[in-house]
Amino acid sequence: MGASSDNGRAPTTNKEEIVKRHALMTTVVAIAALTACASMPPPETGPMSFFVTSTGSGNGANLGGLDGADKICQARANAVNAGNLTWRAYLSTSAAGGGSAVNARDRIGSGPWYNAKGVLIASDLDELHGINHRMTKQTALTETGGVVNGRGDTPNQHDILTGSNAEGKLATGDKDLTCNNWTSSGDGSAMVGHSDRMGLRNDVPSQSWNAAHPSRGCSQDALISTGGNGYFYCFAR
Repeated sequence: MGASSDNGRAPTTNKEEIVKRHALMTTVVAIAALTACASMPPPETGPMSFFVTSTGSGNGANLGGLDGADKICQARANAVNAGNLTWRAYLSTSAAGGGSAVNARDRIGSGPWYNAKGVLIASDLDELHGINHRMTKQTALTETGGVVNGRGDTPNQHDILTGSNAEGKLATGDKDLTCNNWTSSGDGSAMVGHSDRMGLRNDVPSQSWNAAHPSRGCSQDALISTGGNGYFYCFAR
């Protein structure tokens, strides 16, 4: 009788062992490659997926609510042949009418986001709301690739409507900071960010792209007097 193993099966040949080891090594290499790809940063350039609106509603902070603001984003994108993407306004709203509060960061997807010149703004939500984003006067461009007037320009239009805090969540306080969920062009106030990240002081709020200070009011004149023009950020999901 031929030799047999303790469990009654024929002993594994060297050839079988080599095949098994080769298969294992191939699997390990494949997993390592996938892990490396997953951890790689996004390309430095890409198609536009972020912009500052070149125009607002023309009616102060009354944007027609979130739906109206989204339509403005989509229209501005359509105007520059980028309407094949789904665009959302970077705006937060408070709970009203039995609904829930909405955080701007939850509306815009997961990134990465690039400006009209193809320059990377942020890789993901954490980077966008952290200290490593690339939002500056030179990169926070309109959908046409234009630079938004900032501090020192005439007129200064760097106040961008957000209704949000630095984390991209609803800005809260002793008053509403969303101009009645983007339906008011009169009384009220809106939290704004500075697209050029420059203000009257050299502090964190003044340098915030999304949570610099409240506006003086919700009308077009009030927004202009604060240093804005009713612009807001749009991101592609």
